[in-house]
Formats: sequence, structure tokens, C-alpha cells
Amino acid sequence: MNVLSLFDGMSCGQIALNNLGIKVDKYFASEIDKYAMEIAKKNFPDIIHVGNVEFVTKSMLNNKIDLIIGGSPCQGFSRAGKGLNFEDPRSKLFFEFVRLIKECRPKYFMLENVKMNKESRDIISEYLGVEPIYIDSALLSAQTRKRYYWTNIPNISEPIDKGVILKDIIQTTEELKGSEVDERMVTNKGKAYCLTARYSGATWWNSIERSQRTMIRIEDKVCFPEATKKGYVAAGIGQGIDIQYPNSQTRRGRLLKEKSHCIQAGSVNQGIINEKYNWRKLTPIECERLQTVPDNYTEGVSNSQRYRMLGNGWTIEVIKHILDKLKEK
Repeated sequence: MNVLSLFDGMSCGQIALNNLGIKVDKYFASEIDKYAMEIAKKNFPDIIHVGNVEFVTKSMLNNKIDLIIGGSPCQGFSRAGKGLNFEDPRSKLFFEFVRLIKECRPKYFMLENVKMNKESRDIISEYLGVEPIYIDSALLSAQTRKRYYWTNIPNISEPIDKGVILKDIIQTTEELKGSEVDERMVTNKGKAYCLTARYSGATWWNSIERSQRTMIRIEDKVCFPEATKKGYVAAGIGQGIDIQYPNSQTRRGRLLKEKSHCIQAGSVNQGIINEKYNWRKLTPIECERLQTVPDNYTEGVSNSQRYRMLGNGWTIEVIKHILDKLKEK
């Protein structure tokens, strides 16, 4: 099988195919990020990088393509972005995916993208000729990551929940020995007067505390402000807290009991409460496990680059679930 992967990133598609035991003769990858390409090449030396998708043509590949896969840039569609949809130049790169399907005429294709409005979803469906299947990675991993998948691979259904939870992917104390860990001290005031609704009504020193360290330990819980009637969320050892936008007056759902939130390309603001009652940022290996990527797959570049490419990547178990049907063909 010859594969063309567009917007390939760190070659999540190749990880999935390799794990499924599907023989790949040639894997062409269109990518422009040097760090992602470096990691892909480290793990798959035979990968053939073909550069910017806008300049990829059937003639330059000089091979019959059996499968085209890709996740075109999502910033224009994502709720985390500005919601420009197809007005965002990055979103328009979807049409390069369409162009190469028409040129290469593969037997199968698969496109992944974020949750988006119905109008944009219908446009993509019209061009590809198929309706998407909506899959949450939480069914197969410890991460909530809701995505649409357009594919002409038949008989794709929602996967069965494997019951993977956050504590299953957390590195042990032994595994963390010798590692640099982003650990933040939590103030132990032992009093609950700072935990009024929205953290308001506090004394002057607590206002300073709120701006410098937003997490406070109360007995066996670590508390963090949240826009609810209670005004805060409390996490115990082994549970997580999302500290993105720490000064937000509207943020909810910060407590990570069983699943992490969707990791993003920009930064990782999710972490767990460790045995010292400190908040610890999720490590690159733990984020690899959230994406069901092999441990240390992204090793070799800075941690910031590792977090970024994992946030841009795919949940391998979801891609395996879809591509597994190819084994029946």
C-alpha cells in the first residue's frame, strides 16, 4: 500500500498503520514543520517528505496512491480560534486535500477535523461525498477530544468505550525519578474563608495570593477558583485541575476526575495533584499516553515542541479503529 499523508505532523497515521500490521510500501508525507519532520524521520527513517501541500502533485509522487489521509489546519473552525471558518486562509488548505484526491484517485481517504458549525461541516461533506462520523477520543483514551472523521472506508462505527481514565496514564514516582517536572507549590492556609463564591470577599492578602498562586490547600484537598455557585473546585491526590485562564470569572469544568481535557498545540495547562499536594504539569510522556502515542516517541526536541506536536496530533487508537477496516479489504 502506498500512502499520502497531508499535514502529516509527526506521522500519527504511520504509527497507526504500523501498529495494525498493515504493510506500507511507500509513505509520502507533506509537512513543513521541521521539528515534526525530525521526529517522524527519527521513528520512520523510510518516510518520504514531499514538502508544502500546495506544491504536491501526482506526477511528483510517481506512484499509485492507495490511501490519502490528513487533518487540515483547524484554527478557522475551532472554538479555540476566531471562528472564521473558510475565511481563515489555513482552513482553505482543505481544498488541497480535495485537489489531491481528484488527482491521485486513491481507493480510500480519511480526513480529520474539529467540531465545527453545520454550514462548514456540510461544505466539507459535499466536496468529499461522505458524511462524517463523530468520535470522542475519550472512548479509547484518557482524553476528551471530540473530532469529525470523513472517510469512504466502509462500516465505520463508534468504538466501544475501553474505560481508560486519567490515573491509568500518570507516570509513577519511580518513572519520574531524574526527570524535570513542572511542579507548583500550593499554599497551605488551612482556612476556607478564601473559598467564597468566585473567590470573592477575601482579605487583602488573599487578593494578592489569588493573583500569584491561585491554588490553596484545605486539609486533604487542593482548591482552585471556578465560576460555579460554590466558587471553587477541590481535587484530591491523583486528580487533576485545568489551570488555563486562571483569572477567568466564567471558567467551569476545571476538575479532571477521570479524563483530561483536550490537549492543545499552544501549551499544556493541565496537571495532577501529587502526593505532596502540589499541582504537577502533565509530562510529555503523559501527553503521549493521552494521545495513545508510544512513550518517548517525541523525544529529541524541546518539551515545548513535544507538547505542541502532540496537541496538533491524532489519537492513535481512534485512527487505528478507522484504518483497521482496511485489513478486511
